[in-house]
Amino acid sequence: MPFRIFGLDATRFSHLQGLSDEQLAVHRAKRYVVNESPGFPDRIEMRDCAVGETVLLVNFEHQPADSPYRASHAVYVREGATARYVQPNAIPDVLKRRLLSIRAFDHSHMMIDADVVEGEQAETLIEKLLTNPHANYLHVHYARRGCYAARVERIAG
Repeated sequence: MPFRIFGLDATRFSHLQGLSDEQLAVHRAKRYVVNESPGFPDRIEMRDCAVGETVLLVNFEHQPADSPYRASHAVYVREGATARYVQPNAIPDVLKRRLLSIRAFDHSHMMIDADVVEGEQAETLIEKLLTNPHANYLHVHYARRGCYAARVERIAG
């Protein structure tokens, strides 16, 4: 089952780039200097940030749908990231390294299936969940902290 993984759109965070720590606080955001890698997974480029890079910890509404599953959570975005990750049939290393929770949603944005998997086996679970004809898209979360990681969609063929 062909699929595509989407990182977050960098333009959603461009207004935060270069702000002072005080200005970031107004937006409920916080700047960190990466001090270990892996450890700070960027949601735009879908990679672990390198030691010395700066990231912003922001609240992101990953499920804006008007359903009981509407949700937001903290995510890291690398300051200066512009290249949104969009790759067909490829699991980025940032996902392969972690325990994942993958959740399937239907057209009404209701969760219809979910499971937990080691990142190295994510492709198998993604393909299994997308074989359900009612699955419209998947959300991948880092299972240990519960943070949103990425969106997955079926590639129409």
